[in-house]
Amino acid sequence: MKIRLGIFDSGIGGFSVLKSLLSIRTDVEVIYLADVDRIPYGEKDNKEIRNIAIQISNWFKEKEIDALLIACNTTNACALDILQNTLNIPCFDLITSVAGTITSNSVGILATTATVKSSFYKIIINKRNPDIKVFQQACPQFVSEIEKNSIDYKKINYLADLYLRPLMKKNISEIILGCSHYPLIIEILRKKISLDIKIIDPSIALTNNLNKHFNPTEKFDKSNIYGNVEFFATGKIDEFSIKVTNWLKINKKITLVNLRREA
Repeated sequence: MKIRLGIFDSGIGGFSVLKSLLSIRTDVEVIYLADVDRIPYGEKDNKEIRNIAIQISNWFKEKEIDALLIACNTTNACALDILQNTLNIPCFDLITSVAGTITSNSVGILATTATVKSSFYKIIINKRNPDIKVFQQACPQFVSEIEKNSIDYKKINYLADLYLRPLMKKNISEIILGCSHYPLIIEILRKKISLDIKIIDPSIALTNNLNKHFNPTEKFDKSNIYGNVEFFATGKIDEFSIKVTNWLKINKKITLVNLRREA
């Protein structure tokens, strides 16, 4: 029997969570929601993000999902309580999941401006271990560049150097990719960071956390891993369809939705 999961993000960042999930289990039905009409979330204020979280929660209520995978770090940081309390189902989030995987005493966080302002990563990590030093770095332009249909790799490289430079001056042993978009450029980031520094993709920790609560019920079937995935977007569905094809190598129907009706 398949479990029914919701995944949401402001755009394609949630693909990192979706791919992590489907790389190890296919006994799932997935509803993927991309709020592309209001991307990026990371530069919005806390109040707006919390209002969006209410709309997202109300929309997923109608989908009868068994659990929600919060693929947006910004919403995770600013409105986790809203998602949990409104849906009243298991909500698996990136920040809480990855906080338990830290193995060093000095960690760097690459994240959106809103996530950094919330300090949620630092709070959760230090709640588990007050001795861990956490250094946060806001990356305000990454998401907009990654979301482009034709990525300007020269610009991405420039921004990577800019955002990594402050963290490289710290004696860090690990870097958490604190936005689900960032694993999509992990190969670029890896080349700029010493091999002694571990790069952590929180989507892996989230998937492992899910598996602890929902044991796989069917044999893994790699023949059609995206067969039970439905995609919904709040705008620009033709453009989002191209991104689905480019990043996931599949052609899928994209259904247009209006989250603002759910407020």
